[in-house]
Amino acid sequence: MNQLESSAVSWVCQRARALTDLRRCEGYARLSRRVLMSVGVLMAQVTVADPIGPNEGTALKTTPKTLFVVVDGIPADVIERVKTPGIDAVAANGSYQRAYVGGELNRPTESPTVSAVGYMSLLTGTWSNKHNVQANYDLAPNYAFWDIFRVAKHQAKTVTTGLFSTWTDNRTILMGDGRPEAGGYKFDFVADGFEEDPAFAPELDDVERIQAIDRHVTTLAAKTIGETAPDLSWVYLQHTDDIGHRDGDGPAMDLAVRWVDARVSELWSTLETRAQRYKNEDWLVVITTDHGRTLSDGKGHGGQSDRERTIWIASNSPRMVSPRERAAAIVDIYPSIVEHMRFQLPDEVAAQLEGQSLLSE
Repeated sequence: MNQLESSAVSWVCQRARALTDLRRCEGYARLSRRVLMSVGVLMAQVTVADPIGPNEGTALKTTPKTLFVVVDGIPADVIERVKTPGIDAVAANGSYQRAYVGGELNRPTESPTVSAVGYMSLLTGTWSNKHNVQANYDLAPNYAFWDIFRVAKHQAKTVTTGLFSTWTDNRTILMGDGRPEAGGYKFDFVADGFEEDPAFAPELDDVERIQAIDRHVTTLAAKTIGETAPDLSWVYLQHTDDIGHRDGDGPAMDLAVRWVDARVSELWSTLETRAQRYKNEDWLVVITTDHGRTLSDGKGHGGQSDRERTIWIASNSPRMVSPRERAAAIVDIYPSIVEHMRFQLPDEVAAQLEGQSLLSE
């Protein structure tokens, strides 16, 4: 046995002893010379096979997970001006960049800059000429364009999913909850429907009630992620868009942005706490918005002005492509998640995508 082989065996034995499993040491020591020469493969075998508890060892991050959060209707210039320590913490070791919604101007992909259209573009990686959501009403999605959760449920391995949303139509219509034509899948964890429940905070006016639902949804999301950590989760919060429509640009909107940033902080803190226990988990966190707002007063959106089309993407991933390398779009989030999660896409689904992964090599 040469020096490299001896080093490999020694490393494995030390690892096995650290795991109080000396029999594994003996077994690895009997491996063939050819296998021992591949130290990288050997280490990978140990990392995957070792029953590492939440506080044991220094496991490699071998379990990809993703959380993406949509905070409704916050223009890029506002998020860049208002102090947002929660979003800043997410981006501190990753990236922040401007991006766009609304497809390509004066081309078939040009899409209205409204909420449901933005969600569906993120969820399917396509523009409205494909996914067929053109407004927030009369929703008729084209389920031929698979959403990211349908892709997750199509994997050979089990992928757990979570949806925590202030708008129930995200699940029941946009993703076609359980409908055969939408793939027939169901979420493993769901927190939504509160806006349709007359018993939920009936004493509040509409805007305050949605804010209370946002808070409740965030609390449930943080609890579920902290305790169970679905592999792929979406959190949707609406309050900022309600304030934008009611008050437009100004102090009320700034306050709403700081308030929703605190919700992001709650989620991020949950993940930081979890990371101390489950060191094998490799989290991709993406925070974004679905559209900007009108330049005149910030009360509207839906058109193709620069401010309505300009959104932003904050992520904890240091691999996110910078805006100097290419323009980012909301449809790029889907393939970024696919890459991080190591999902396999059917050829016909991959061929339909409009976006490209933002994750660099």
